[in-house]
Amino acid sequence: MQRPNFLIFITDQHRADHLGCYGNPVVRSPHIDALARHGARFDKAYVANPVCMPNRGSIMTARMPSAHGARSNGIALPLESVTFADLLAESGYHTALIGKSHLQTMEDKPPLLAPTVLPPGTQPSTHYREARRDTAPAARYEQELRSRWDDPQHSMQLPYYGFQDVILCNHHADECFGDWLRWLQAEHPEQAARIGRAHGARDPRYSAPQAWQTTLDENAYPTHYIAQQTAHWIRDHVAQRGEQPFAVMCSFPDPHHPWTPPGRYWDMYDPAAMEVPESMRRGQADAQHVRWLMDERRDGKANLEGPRLFAANAREVQEMIALTYGMITNIDDRVGMVMDALRASGADRNTVVVFTADHGDLMGDHGIVLKGPLHYQSLVRVPLIWREPPADGAVQPAVREDLASSIDLPATILRRAGIAPVNGMQGKALFSADGASTPTARTSVLIEENQQRAYLGFTQPVQVRTLVTATHRMSVFVEGGWGELYDLQADPHEMDNLWERPEYAPLKLQLMQELAQQMMAMSDASPRPTRIA
Repeated sequence: MQRPNFLIFITDQHRADHLGCYGNPVVRSPHIDALARHGARFDKAYVANPVCMPNRGSIMTARMPSAHGARSNGIALPLESVTFADLLAESGYHTALIGKSHLQTMEDKPPLLAPTVLPPGTQPSTHYREARRDTAPAARYEQELRSRWDDPQHSMQLPYYGFQDVILCNHHADECFGDWLRWLQAEHPEQAARIGRAHGARDPRYSAPQAWQTTLDENAYPTHYIAQQTAHWIRDHVAQRGEQPFAVMCSFPDPHHPWTPPGRYWDMYDPAAMEVPESMRRGQADAQHVRWLMDERRDGKANLEGPRLFAANAREVQEMIALTYGMITNIDDRVGMVMDALRASGADRNTVVVFTADHGDLMGDHGIVLKGPLHYQSLVRVPLIWREPPADGAVQPAVREDLASSIDLPATILRRAGIAPVNGMQGKALFSADGASTPTARTSVLIEENQQRAYLGFTQPVQVRTLVTATHRMSVFVEGGWGELYDLQADPHEMDNLWERPEYAPLKLQLMQELAQQMMAMSDASPRPTRIA
């Protein structure tokens, strides 16, 4: 049997219902929708963690963040990790990552966590700081830092987490850096001198924070560059290594904030025509974590220019949605461009195409935007589309209702390639080696989150564990005497928290037991014992 190629599209901060194929009647995404029409669309695909670095680590390793070690942003995926790209490369695949990586820290900013307070009368170790040794030089964990890319001689040490080729475009909007910025400075120096928020123009019609009109035209914007480089890479691979299977990840930094769709995408959607989410229209004054954010914004204490979630008003949310849709349509056009190149190369006949995202965005749900430890569906549920190679023009669309997790994607890629997973991989294959659906039979999905920040009324950095079943979502916080429990069938907008209702105590106990069992099942099984004793 001929081994398939893999083309993996991944977007950043892209909720599932912001695509036409997931029922959105406004955003235009015909090329992504076409993948769903000719493949399988997963309706209940959830993240392992709703934050960039931890979930990207899970997408690479088929392991939960508590197992692979990148528990939050600011913690690099350990270099000793075995990724699906490592295993594909070992099996003869040509592997590449083009676009955003974010497997290591991108910025030089210090951590948000307070320094550890030493017990009285103790001295810190001279040589050891952490509970485990890391034998890799510190510089190997600094390959994605912006400051490293200021050095024109800096380049990635390959292979990088199993990727034999890397074309980097890190960060977001027109503030990206890496190979994209070097290309822009060489090919369009006049545009390179005018990027970022300092040069962006504020549209007087818009009041939303972090929204500016980039000076870049759409063909110089990172989204186009990433798609163009992916198309070139596919064409070059087929021309030079036609018999060798390939796996390429095309990773877009959009539609993550800041909101800067270029050119015609800026006002492609009218904010006034955008509907705010149902949960925002109805309000939710009794949700204490939402109330805390509302009070923070009311008191003028919210940071509206950073990455942390904040409360927004209806007009701001309408503008953010409109600009996000522009960014998504820009991505969709570039997905079409890559797919055209794939078909023109002849490789489409044997290529599995995947589309997913690293996490979602609240985007006005309950009046909150961006991401954080509020595990509403808009944040933790992501698009996942799997399109098998065309078979004589046959169309076999499917909607999969079984529960899936980000850790299942790498496990499925390996299974489809006929490669056995290594010990410690925790994902379940969604398809067999011949492309047939294999439902996960999961009764629940575990979601982890460990924050560096103490907020939402907590005094310690927020830690939360969430269990999602086919019918309910329960979230438990390490600090505080409250949690969340929602009936996703009767209350799809998660408006009515059942946590304190006495009549739901038996259900809560049942879900608590399943959460404990899931956490035990997802504990690390690597390494395997080498002797009995």
